Amino acid sequence: MFDPVIAPSGTLLGLLQRGRGDGTLHALTAPRPEALAALNHCVLRDPRHDWQVENRSLYYARLYLDLNGELDAIEAHLFDAEDVLDTEESRTGLALAVLGHLASYGRRDALELLRRYAAHGSNWAWALDELALRDDDAGLRALAAPVLARFPADPEGEAELAATVRDAFEPRPWRLWAEDPRESVSTRVRAAHEAGCFDRWQRQMRPTGPRPGWSVQAVFEWAQQGLDRGAALHVPAARCLTAVAGPEDRAEIVQAAKDGGDGARCTALRYLAEGNDPDALDLIEGAVATGSTVVVEAAVDAFERMRSLTAVDRARGWVHRPDELGAAAGRVLACLGGVHDRDLVLAALREAVRGEGPDAPTLWTLVDGTGRLGIACAAPVLRHVYRETASSHLRGRAARALAATDPSFATGFAVECLWDCEETTREIAARHAETGDTRVVERLRRLAADPAEEAEVQTAVRSRIGPEETAV
Repeated sequence: MFDPVIAPSGTLLGLLQRGRGDGTLHALTAPRPEALAALNHCVLRDPRHDWQVENRSLYYARLYLDLNGELDAIEAHLFDAEDVLDTEESRTGLALAVLGHLASYGRRDALELLRRYAAHGSNWAWALDELALRDDDAGLRALAAPVLARFPADPEGEAELAATVRDAFEPRPWRLWAEDPRESVSTRVRAAHEAGCFDRWQRQMRPTGPRPGWSVQAVFEWAQQGLDRGAALHVPAARCLTAVAGPEDRAEIVQAAKDGGDGARCTALRYLAEGNDPDALDLIEGAVATGSTVVVEAAVDAFERMRSLTAVDRARGWVHRPDELGAAAGRVLACLGGVHDRDLVLAALREAVRGEGPDAPTLWTLVDGTGRLGIACAAPVLRHVYRETASSHLRGRAARALAATDPSFATGFAVECLWDCEETTREIAARHAETGDTRVVERLRRLAADPAEEAEVQTAVRSRIGPEETAV
């Protein structure tokens, strides 16, 4: 999937792509055709950089309800000829999740679309998972024949069916079909379930990886083998070293951290850092200076996981470095530094925004640290990150930091956060938004009464309004 193109934050499309609360508020006051066009654009061209983590489906479904939006565009997208050519989940996943929420809200047209796509679409498994949560038994039973027809009645087809049943995210349809009165359905599904269970048992009986009695060198070799095939195993390998290495092995591990192969070096650095070895910080500094990209990343990650006072003190000396270790030092101070480190953390935050923009990965930790340390003068930078980032998770972190640093948050961003796409951001807003605004009270009541809302959000809402207001 290509990175999405995100429109400017001041446009309706840009606001909706980011999942900001202001997106909903602007859409409700914009001409309806314009609002629906922007909404459809977002649903059919998933704007998330990490579609497996960021939330948008409930946000967009609620806006479809508020606009009384038709589903013609979603239907055309799902049943387009491209569905056969591009079977990636990312092409249709968001649209299917939106339909699932709409079905929960009683939209019959959404439920029918999901049923049709489960029977005929390429990403049928996702549609079936949505239906497993929302459809009745009769609707699911009607899908048994078209779903099973996807798997040929030959050894390869049966093996594929068994794997599908074994790995199903929502097992309800398969359990229902295993009890289906039609013998052609129930017999096949039960056989697939048994084959899947047997396969899982076989895999458990054939574990790969370290064994009792391994030597330090054997663990290093295992880590290198994983690296050679593209799998970074230095983290579990470091845990293995904890089990197999003794004091007499320290010299060998230190030597591997200095000049071993990439797999051994990454493993040794992680092991020494987690054990707070007195030489760990010097070895990490040397690895950043002389190691490959893989080694540098492992060294920096090992340093960030250290929690000793010595590591924090070293971070104060490294924070001015213009490399990965300097950036990591800023994040360490953001997590573990004291009040006297505020200026260093603020400088790191400003440099990251200036050098890498509002979507820099390093901002996640720096923004959290800014809120933790209560750096009030960071509010302008945090507001910029909040407005401009395309990551709804980072925006939520910025909102939490603003709640701790910006006195205007309660009457400003907190209000729009009540409509945000991330439930954690809505929870922050529910705890801080100024209830003198009539929009806030009305929104809190609606969130309290919405069965699709997360329990944490509703708990926060009920802490702000009384039972009689919740019942309205």
